[in-house]
Order: sequence, then structure tokens, then C-alpha cells
Amino acid sequence: MAFEFEPSVMIESLPLLMGGAKMTVILTVGGLFFGFILGVIAGMMKLSHNIFVRKFAGLYVEIIRGTPMLVQAMFLYFGVPMALGIRIPAVVAGIIIIAVNSGAYIAEIVRGAVQSINPGQGEAGRSIGLTPIQTMRYVIWPQAFRRMIPPLGNQFIISLKDTSLLMIIGVGELLRTGDEIVAVNFRSFEVYLTCGLVYLVMTMSIAKALEIVENRLVATGR
Repeated sequence: MAFEFEPSVMIESLPLLMGGAKMTVILTVGGLFFGFILGVIAGMMKLSHNIFVRKFAGLYVEIIRGTPMLVQAMFLYFGVPMALGIRIPAVVAGIIIIAVNSGAYIAEIVRGAVQSINPGQGEAGRSIGLTPIQTMRYVIWPQAFRRMIPPLGNQFIISLKDTSLLMIIGVGELLRTGDEIVAVNFRSFEVYLTCGLVYLVMTMSIAKALEIVENRLVATGR
């Protein structure tokens, strides 16, 4: 029997998919919030003069970047509870996984941005009596943060798309919601096409918002 495209299926599945998209946004925002904190800490640790602190942060970054996020998700959700005898709710596990995973990449973004600032800027700050922490806060960090925005935007988009991997641990994000709809109506073409379009709208919206923020920072000279 020849395939017949049914646009009505896309419209009918959209309300349920929007529920999944909402969960995708929650996972992304929650995970990146904690991932940013983790990334800043790890990134600054990688800049430390203490070799043990620097190596510890480097080990975290290498382990996370060297293993697939899917493996990390299954390890945290299935492996850790078996070893410790605790059960982690799927949504909480999802946010932790996004945070830990994105934190490793954000750490490198932070390290690179801070190192890209001319060392003379730090020397100038200290020459006017600022402490190293004040120099970092008032001189280095504002300039470095502006340079972080484009790669942070890319990381935001990558993390949003990576939430689809969390369907393996049962989180009801966008793709899993689409999967459940297909299990009922068997219209995989229309449903997965709609999923893809929703992902595309979200990523394009994020890219546009970040472009506006970056342009405003450039315009204000911050």
C-alpha cells in the first residue's frame, strides 16, 4: 500500500509534543544552570597554579568529554542506584546528567575565554591596587564573559538536542513523547517530522536570542 502523508496527524500530535518540549526546556535550562556553575568552577580550577587542583579539574573534563552522554545517563540512572541502593527520579537524573556533561565543556569555554584576555589587563588591575580576585571580577571576567557568549550559545543548543538521549532513562521529553504517540497511531513519518520541526524552532529561537544579547553587549561596549 502506498504511503499517504496526513498533515492532520501533525496538528493532532502537536499539543502532546508541546508537553514534551516543555520538559525538554526544563531539562536544558535546569541542567545548564548547574552546568554553568560547575563549568565556571572547573574552568577556574584548570587555571589554578596548584597542580593538584588543575589535574583534578582536568581529569573531570577528560572523563566526561571522553565518554558518550548515553553511557553517562545509563550509569547514573541504572548503575549508581544498584551500587548505592538509592533510586534517583528520572527528571532529577536527567538534570544532573546535563549539568555534569555540559559543565565539562563549559569549563573549557571558561578557561579559553579567560586565557584569551591579554595578561597586561591583569597587570593593569593589580597596578591600581586591585586584589587578584577583584582583578578577575572587575577587569578580566567582564571581557571574558562577552567572549564566552557564542560558544555558550552553541553549548545551549547542543545540550537541548542531547536531551533526546534521556529517553533511554524514561524522561518524558520531546522525542520520548513522540515515541509514545507513534506507538499508538503508527504514523512515525508525521510525528517524527513534527518533533524535528519543534527542535528546529527551539534551536533557532535560542540562536536568535543569543545573537540579540551579543549585539547589545557589543553596542553598549560591555
